[in-house]
Amino acid sequence: MANVVMHAVNTYLGNIKLLLLFSLSFVIALLIPLFAAFPTYNDVGGTFVRLASLGSLSLADTAVIVAATLFSLLFFSFAMVMINVVVKHTRTSTKIKSDVIRSLEKYTGKVFLALLLYTIIIVLAAMASYAVVPSLTGVVTSIIALIAFPFFLYAPSSIVIDEKRLVHAMQASANFFAKRLDYTLLWIVVVILLVSVFDLLFIAFGGTAASRYALLVFNGLFILPFIVVLQSQMYMKKFPLLKR
Repeated sequence: MANVVMHAVNTYLGNIKLLLLFSLSFVIALLIPLFAAFPTYNDVGGTFVRLASLGSLSLADTAVIVAATLFSLLFFSFAMVMINVVVKHTRTSTKIKSDVIRSLEKYTGKVFLALLLYTIIIVLAAMASYAVVPSLTGVVTSIIALIAFPFFLYAPSSIVIDEKRLVHAMQASANFFAKRLDYTLLWIVVVILLVSVFDLLFIAFGGTAASRYALLVFNGLFILPFIVVLQSQMYMKKFPLLKR
């Protein structure tokens, strides 16, 4: 499994300028909730929703949150598509042709629908559990999110790399998740390590509210792109010729 990490590192460093450009979309996506009426808090370089506050939102707040969520997911989708395109053509040593450029809108739309569907599942789970057992909202929502997770983890990569439709991409994601659980566990470990280490560093050298926002921007520019690169490289391992 070490070679997949090395492929990810090499792809990331070899395309760092291009990835930084696309990563601006991640930063925008992470910052949007902070400027909307979201019941959020900022921690470990991410923006999180206070689930218990969802039931007390006004109609106007809800409208703003829905609009902001859609824009945030759209920026996330664009960044994920572009990074997967870079990984695909770097790994296969091919040039990005005009037909790929013309397909970016299609890829982004499909990835956006995947992220939106996953978001809707989580929100509905949170609202339903809050209405039935408020004290277990976080637990129930986390369980539902974990159950749906395999269907969405590799879906963006499948949409771009395999050029599959959303439903087929979700099936491919779940199949790859089950077949290569070791890759998923490795990916989770890398994510936890990267987020935890840099969170501690920013606390040690900053420790202020401003450092939390600086960490959020840092994660958007550097950590999230690498995480997506690693995820995409893992998915590329499904192809026999690219297993080395």
